Amino acid sequence: MNETPGSTAPLPGPVDPRDLRVSDAEREHVVGLLQKAIGQGLITLDEFTTRTDTALAAKTRAELNAVLVDLPGMVHQQATSPRHQQPVELRATMSALKRVGRWDVPSTLLVRNRMGSVELDFTEARIDHAEVAVELDVAGGSVEIIVPDGASVSSGEVEVHAGSVKDRVGDGRVGRPHFVLSGLIRAGSLKVRRPTYVRIGALVIRFPWKVSWDRD
Repeated sequence: MNETPGSTAPLPGPVDPRDLRVSDAEREHVVGLLQKAIGQGLITLDEFTTRTDTALAAKTRAELNAVLVDLPGMVHQQATSPRHQQPVELRATMSALKRVGRWDVPSTLLVRNRMGSVELDFTEARIDHAEVAVELDVAGGSVEIIVPDGASVSSGEVEVHAGSVKDRVGDGRVGRPHFVLSGLIRAGSLKVRRPTYVRIGALVIRFPWKVSWDRD
């Protein structure tokens, strides 16, 4: 059932780590572990086929780990996967929260917004990961995400109830870093875009606001 801004239904609590969404990289990693299990005689070829189908269709961490739970030594601990790490949580409750300029971006962000506004500007941030996972938990608030030129975004896993999503970057996995957006937006909004530029002679104006000179 969709909920309206005036709904008195309780807001969701913290997300269980088992319910966090998984990325393509994690699914591929688990398939690799299943291949090792065949080589060690732990599973048959038919079992490998069945478990691989399950792994590739998995949406959550719990579903993905289910194919490994009875295999000794086969644990999903991919160091390069952003979702196996503890997320850094950002909160905005009837307030404005911004991350702009040269800030350090963790591999996984959890954004909780209750009737506030959140702006995450990644264009000048320090990003040491090929993929950044952003889990959204928004009720009655707005989130704006600005990604660098050359980055890519997947927003298809964001669920919306009585709200809106405007992704001006587009779904795809061709850029670096790649941002994976997921979670729930209720009576709120999400906007994803790149910065825009206006040139006046040698003057270059960027929005969000930044002025520079082209000296070439």
